[in-house]
Amino acid sequence: MSEIILLSADQFGYGFVPQEYLPENGDEYTVRNAQVHASAHAWRGLTSDEIETLVKNDNTCTDWYNVRVEDPFDPNLIKNSQFAGLVRLGPMEHRYVQYHDFTVPVGITNSRIVSCDIGENCAIHDCANLAHYIIGNRVIMSRIDEMSSSNHAKFGEGVLKEGEDESVRIWIDPMNEAGGRSVLPFTDMICADAYLWAVYRDDALLMERLKEITQNNVDPRRGAYGMVGDGSVIKSCQVIKDVLFGPSCYIKGANKLKNLTIKSSDKEPSQIGEGVELVNGIIGYGCHVFYGVKAVRFVLGNNSNLKYGARLIHSILGDNSTISCCEVLNNLVFPGHEQHHNNSFLIATLIMGQSNMAAGATVGSNHNSRGNDGEIIAGRGFWPGLSSTLKHNCRFASYTLLTKGSYPAELNIMLPFAMVLEDHNNDQLHVMPAYYWLYNMYALERNSWKYRTRDKRKTIVQRIETDFLAPDTVAEIVHALALLERWTGKAWYRAQDTGSDQPAAAAQLPSDDQLEAKGRELIVGSPETVNALFVEGEEMERGKRPVRILKVVKAWNAYRQMLAYYGVKSIASYLSEHGIHYAYFNAQVPAKVSLSWVNMGGQLVPEDKVDGLRASIRTGLINSWTEVHEQYDAWWTMYQKDKAENAYEILRFLTGQSVISAELWNSLIEDARKTRAYIEEQVYITKAKDYTNSFRGITYRNDAERDAVLGKVEDNSFIKIANKDTAAFNAMLDAVRG
Repeated sequence: MSEIILLSADQFGYGFVPQEYLPENGDEYTVRNAQVHASAHAWRGLTSDEIETLVKNDNTCTDWYNVRVEDPFDPNLIKNSQFAGLVRLGPMEHRYVQYHDFTVPVGITNSRIVSCDIGENCAIHDCANLAHYIIGNRVIMSRIDEMSSSNHAKFGEGVLKEGEDESVRIWIDPMNEAGGRSVLPFTDMICADAYLWAVYRDDALLMERLKEITQNNVDPRRGAYGMVGDGSVIKSCQVIKDVLFGPSCYIKGANKLKNLTIKSSDKEPSQIGEGVELVNGIIGYGCHVFYGVKAVRFVLGNNSNLKYGARLIHSILGDNSTISCCEVLNNLVFPGHEQHHNNSFLIATLIMGQSNMAAGATVGSNHNSRGNDGEIIAGRGFWPGLSSTLKHNCRFASYTLLTKGSYPAELNIMLPFAMVLEDHNNDQLHVMPAYYWLYNMYALERNSWKYRTRDKRKTIVQRIETDFLAPDTVAEIVHALALLERWTGKAWYRAQDTGSDQPAAAAQLPSDDQLEAKGRELIVGSPETVNALFVEGEEMERGKRPVRILKVVKAWNAYRQMLAYYGVKSIASYLSEHGIHYAYFNAQVPAKVSLSWVNMGGQLVPEDKVDGLRASIRTGLINSWTEVHEQYDAWWTMYQKDKAENAYEILRFLTGQSVISAELWNSLIEDARKTRAYIEEQVYITKAKDYTNSFRGITYRNDAERDAVLGKVEDNSFIKIANKDTAAFNAMLDAVRG
């Protein structure tokens, strides 16, 4: 049966809200009037002369009585247009509205306006059907096929309106294609919220409460209109339905925009470009979505970009991220993600930010299970290299670099800052721990600087840690040290037992503590012995082939150097910024500090605080996402202190001392100076390799041409920044001696 019905002329434009959902003592305009702040307006009826002029200009209306205007009003600015329902027009003068090189006259021409509120000095031209929208001041709208709102519009949020069945609720399925981690999007959702919802699935009461607070913190009444904020431009678009546009939006050539909130402001305008199709989403402040992008069921963080045909489906993308050309499905991706190439693919993952997917990287290319329920988790700084292929399920420590290769089995890389590579000749997986610290300091230091300086957000809902040495990565390093010691000890015992490095029976090996003690003894006292062993990483790859750990001694020493540097730097930064003397801080540090932290959407938080938040939500002490975000802010105010205490615990671990005396502190400061000098030196050395590599020079006629193109290494801007950072670091250390 056809769903097309016939209306009489007096019905057209009225009855937006079904009778059964009209508010008590209200009408179909109750919600609309609240949205537009109707009491602040001075609308009046049209005069007979104004109606006569409008009719003479080929305008029609089902009832001119329901067209209301504000002064000054010039009816000659409205031509060849149709009006229906309650239409309220703001001041309209004989002026022009200009956006860059696009200039149009104020007024309404060749358009159909159905039950809308239109602000001051707007230009609305060739809009075939504009229905149930509130248009702000000085808005340009041109050549739009259809733009309307339904009475049950939710503008991208996963909520229900009065009378709606649960089956129409919009969920997003991050991290897992099978949907076991579904979350409900809402206007102010950030990655931390999605993480809280998607990860703690065993907390059934928490799940119920998160759904409840999401639903309860919206107006469930029907009748909300779509809105276009002041100073926005919408032109050359096809279908727009149930969309909220913030102020200063620029929308050009979109094919379809449906069920969206597009946040925008004067300081952080958002832009939507040609060929774009967006359905069921939230777009953050200062975002750019251009050139054929397709996105369905998504949240896009502030200051992020989708470009060049990218596909984003069932995914949440954090602030300061860019996705171009590629396909991204069922993911939760923390801030600072980059993925630019047409042949890269990301599916069913939790990527913890400051990450980069190289061309040809297919992360989650296949399922090693009986269903499409596999997952991949990667810590901060994850970088799968050119044409790297991963299978579900995998887990990667922070700053894992995967070299080119098709990895045939599931991986669990527990060693941070590691390079992973396939040894096809020997059918082995090789892992080099602490690779970045040892061989690519330029990239490591620059990444922290890059993500910090590229943060152009004016609206900051959540603070993000960008330093590569932070509570999350140092906890991984502590674990990695124990693994390296244990595996080294095991390799030695096996060699002693069998006369080779072939595995011995597990019963023949000492306890883990004894293995670690032996491995530590060998690494410190007999590094040449360790270098001669085949140190095998355990439980790092599913399958029978061995996983060889490279440069164990160097990596172990590098990890300890990183921990010591982090410990001094974090404490010194806290003391310096707050003007605290070391003796006072030393006396206040708790006797034991937990090293368990959680990466909550890019913000690092002690695990016990996250557990406290969950309890507060479960018990009803927190009843809104606003209150949750206030808790994030409160955590941030304590972050530097929490981080300093975490650093102190790291120094306890390194030194074996329960109290870091002033004398020991001063000694650690001097060690940190040497480490900072090493960092500065390595930044230069690793960048200089670009100039000493003979193949880097084969495209240049001579060194002069190379330097003209690349610049001289000593003139590199980041090398200069590293030099300044060293000077500032040393000055800070001078000020915080014990």
